[in-house]
Amino acid sequence: MYGVPRSQKTQGWGLAVVERLSVDLRRDFPDMQGFSPRNLWDMRRFRDEYQNYPKLRGLVAEIPWGQNLTLLNSVKSMAQREWYIRQTLENGWSRTVLVHQIESGLCERQGKAATNFRRTLPEPQSDLAQEIVKDPYTFDFLTLTKGARERELERGLLDHIRNFLIELGLGFCFVGSQYRLTLKDKEYFIDLLFFHRHLKCLVALELKMTDFLPEYAGKMNFYLNLLDDQVRLPDENPSIGIILCKSKDSLEVEYALRGVNKLMSVAQYILSRKLPKQFAGELPSPEQLKRSLLK
Repeated sequence: MYGVPRSQKTQGWGLAVVERLSVDLRRDFPDMQGFSPRNLWDMRRFRDEYQNYPKLRGLVAEIPWGQNLTLLNSVKSMAQREWYIRQTLENGWSRTVLVHQIESGLCERQGKAATNFRRTLPEPQSDLAQEIVKDPYTFDFLTLTKGARERELERGLLDHIRNFLIELGLGFCFVGSQYRLTLKDKEYFIDLLFFHRHLKCLVALELKMTDFLPEYAGKMNFYLNLLDDQVRLPDENPSIGIILCKSKDSLEVEYALRGVNKLMSVAQYILSRKLPKQFAGELPSPEQLKRSLLK
């Protein structure tokens, strides 16, 4: 697969050679497709990129050629390519979904939310829980007016539930919105409730159209106590709370979560593809993304 044909060793990879090779291959294999000059150049780039990475050579063989081309054109870091390949295999991403995840900088966001998981859970459970959250979340499939309220954000996410579940990640199952809890004669409502199949736990998600406030952690702690006492089944793990805010101060979040024993995460969300400055230099350039071939 990675050998160099003798004709290329002697004649090089000039344009005329590749075009002649394309004609010869299509003539000799009339029932096969994919021998255009452009594809042959891509095959050569593919070989050159991976011939010194035996670990990745086995992985790239497991995903379709279209996904491989997307990674070849849009992701330069081999470490990030490996991450996206493994995520593609695990999640069954189509080419279109893979392009979206690369454009949103998922590799840089996954597992980056502020949490108290490592203090409240033993390993490896804490690592598994950390990997289901990200920061920031991107809701670029939504169109909201400047003065939109939390219920409009919630309604927009429900209207685009497929895209929302893709952004949340593998394992999230939707349970309900404005999920009702009661304590004595009072009612309380969780914005969105999910169940995570891999972690085997309920996940409460609260949406805030404002910056993070410390009292949000207290309210989520209250909800998680009610969920664990009233809704969680005996064979399920303790519930997790995710607070999504317009923005947050990391130090304020740290103090708000300190001493809280319930599993909790705080992250930002963004409504466009423009990521925060700290991620900008890590993402593929617009020119690289334009070369990505959509399915």
